[in-house]
Amino acid sequence: MLSLLFHSAFYKFVELADPDAVAAVLRAVAYELTGSILVASEGINGVVAGTAAALDAFAVNLAQDARFDGAFVGIAFKRSACTSRPFFKMRVHVKREIVAFGIEGVRPDANGENNVSPAQWRELMKRDDVVVIDNRNSFEYRLGKFKGAINPRVPNFRDFPKYVEANAPAWKAEGKTVAMYCTGGIRCEKSSAWMQDLGLNVVQLEGGILNYFQTMPDAEKDWQGECFVFDNRIAIDTKLQETATTYEDVYAGEPDGEWRIARAKRLDLAG
Repeated sequence: MLSLLFHSAFYKFVELADPDAVAAVLRAVAYELTGSILVASEGINGVVAGTAAALDAFAVNLAQDARFDGAFVGIAFKRSACTSRPFFKMRVHVKREIVAFGIEGVRPDANGENNVSPAQWRELMKRDDVVVIDNRNSFEYRLGKFKGAINPRVPNFRDFPKYVEANAPAWKAEGKTVAMYCTGGIRCEKSSAWMQDLGLNVVQLEGGILNYFQTMPDAEKDWQGECFVFDNRIAIDTKLQETATTYEDVYAGEPDGEWRIARAKRLDLAG
């Protein structure tokens, strides 16, 4: 039954000597799930769906299967219940990056020293010496955002560095701490490592928006609208519940909106 399905998002930056071998094992241990998992030499990034038991078994396999050699111990999973089936198939792909940033040599901090908890984030947003940046695409920001957050107005994550380079001198001159957030944390973790090299003081919301919704029972005090998710549910509210938002609601008015809507509907039909 669909009511027994759950969605789970996870990632970890960790050096993998043989991404192809890792992907082969993942295909074997994720056979009961649907979703998408990206593997690269820099780590793993996945969104999967299945029953609670299947997701529990998958998490255990990631941590304990000897073929992974302990690479995925300590991964945080952000789980929510589904009313619609988020995915129709299971896909595991080997890529150059687990999140496409387009700048060579970026090595995210594996210790998470720049992370702030949801409770700390709530207080951070109130400070005058902090600039809160939404590290997502423009259509995601338009659908929902933290109150007072700045929209970089980028159509793609690969465009984010240009925005940072244009604003970094002013942030440094004003002594600002740059506080960033994204859906699950991975985009912020990748970009914050590079931004530190520019001399910026950067922090990020641990686990992203999904962790904030999961951790803070009154998240609606700080959040306006909904949160876009890259699966068939389209969007969720602060209680992690699927909303009635449509592809037209998300993409209408975007420069490539018609293409995105058509593509999303084709994927739905191909399920």
